[in-house]
Amino acid sequence: MTLIASISGIRGTIGGKEGLGLTPFDILKFTSAFAQWVRNDSGKDAPLLIIGRDARISGEMVNYLVCGTLMSCGVDIIDIGLTTTPTTELAIGFHNADGGIILTASHNPRQWNALKLLNSKGEFLTAADGEKILELSRKKDYNFTDVKNLGICSSDDSCIEKHIEKILELELVDVEAIKKAGFTVAIDAVNSSGGIAVPLLLHALGVHKIVPLFCDPSGDFAHNPEPLSENLGELCEIIVKSKADVGFAVDPDVDRLAIVNQLGEPLGEEYTLVAVADYILEKKTGNTVSNLSSTQALKIITEQHGGKYFASAVGEVNVVECMKKHHAVIGGEGNGGVIYPELHYGRDAMVGIALFLSYLARSGKNCSQLRDKYPDYHISKNKMSFSSDVDIDIIFKKIALRYKNLPVSSIDGIKIHFDGEWVHLRKSNTEPIVRIYAESNMQAKADNLALKLMRDIEEIIKENE
Repeated sequence: MTLIASISGIRGTIGGKEGLGLTPFDILKFTSAFAQWVRNDSGKDAPLLIIGRDARISGEMVNYLVCGTLMSCGVDIIDIGLTTTPTTELAIGFHNADGGIILTASHNPRQWNALKLLNSKGEFLTAADGEKILELSRKKDYNFTDVKNLGICSSDDSCIEKHIEKILELELVDVEAIKKAGFTVAIDAVNSSGGIAVPLLLHALGVHKIVPLFCDPSGDFAHNPEPLSENLGELCEIIVKSKADVGFAVDPDVDRLAIVNQLGEPLGEEYTLVAVADYILEKKTGNTVSNLSSTQALKIITEQHGGKYFASAVGEVNVVECMKKHHAVIGGEGNGGVIYPELHYGRDAMVGIALFLSYLARSGKNCSQLRDKYPDYHISKNKMSFSSDVDIDIIFKKIALRYKNLPVSSIDGIKIHFDGEWVHLRKSNTEPIVRIYAESNMQAKADNLALKLMRDIEEIIKENE
């Protein structure tokens, strides 16, 4: 059993003892702390929150606990039901709400769930606000209301349709071009909320030849729900069999997007943002942002279009902050997360699909031809676990000293730039591990670079024993 309470939200496996998993007691505690923070932040005795969830099996149970707890805190709720993370973010604006919670563990397996907390802008909380909520939970500094002031729970099942309407209103979403192209599109929704949202979006965009795969929102994930190339074998096969023009895979809460070309070959999760950014930058010169662990291909594409690229610390809230600072026209993360500010400041696979189909339709090219336009990079993704007595910060400092003659960034962990290559070491926000990512123009070179740094870490640990 695992429970990870961080500024990124409350994530854990269902069941077990209190404090060791995401139990009803833990859900009540953290939900109550969030309710108190919202009351403090809004200055309202009866603030309004939006609650949405993905289709994972524990979602209904967690939803009842969260809604009941919020009502007991005197908070009014609009429950928007089975939905997506970006839809929940937008719904806060639709209803002028004071914040929200999306119940999803994103790409984690079925035994996980999480409370992802949103502010009144429909954005994830800052580190400072997240820490306030954790402090409230530690001190149990929250109150429950009397029977006369219980919160009211209502529902709204129209938010996905409103989300789609907002997408269709975007200037660079070209519905007529998509209709004219007559695409056949395959989708893998991993049996979660994308099975509801993505077909509705495609129909609204004028795509009528849809090949659905795992679109039953039962929460019974048919494969590892992270939309990585190694998990998309069945989607690749069905694209070839159905002669589809493109395939899309989304994670359970539909904030990450993977694209597969007409030959059944994944573009690679890093190239979702690169392709969408290329389309945006062709129409509007501007700056871009991605996190330090994302491909350098975005930097190259941005500079080719006359813009400037900026790197942020890992984490959606950090990317958004950097995008606002540098007035980025497009940004996101290399895990398939597209953030398009003209719609909202949140990762959104739905808008990513609409923009990519517009690009595909307008370009006159097929998917593989579009992919061939971009520099070819490969990322090696690795992780290391350590005992609790190992001081990771000291290790990072010693790694930086070893490579002091090279460009080294300490914005988030340690990132070392080699000649056309890089390696990034950072502590995970969601798991008790250190991630080691490396990028090069060949997969073997990226793997070897990551392995070199992992050996450096092992040597430093032995030196300190």
